[in-house]
Amino acid sequence: MQIQVLKSKIHRVKVTGADLNYIGSITIDETLLEASNIIEGEKVSIVNINNGERFDTYAIKGKRNSGEITLNGPAARKVQRDDIIIIISYATIDFEEAKTFQPWIIFPNENDNSLT
Repeated sequence: MQIQVLKSKIHRVKVTGADLNYIGSITIDETLLEASNIIEGEKVSIVNINNGERFDTYAIKGKRNSGEITLNGPAARKVQRDDIIIIISYATIDFEEAKTFQPWIIFPNENDNSLT
């Protein structure tokens, strides 16, 4: 049997932009992607702390160490600049493996989205 479990989480980052006219996705600083083990194109769930919105999109790589967190396309209507969000991805794994699986969870600085 396989189940879905939390794979990666970027906990409480500040939205730096919202680009309604971009094709879609969320642009995430490459440093944060690597630290959280999220890859470009991976499906992610977004939880907006400020307004309670929850939605899915996919990750694209932003400039390394830029702190960028930009919601693109229709998702731009669900956030405002400076909102605090949580970015989550899940994995489907074997039930027994899930019992010992350890997700990648990072806690960036909410002021500038840095890891330091």
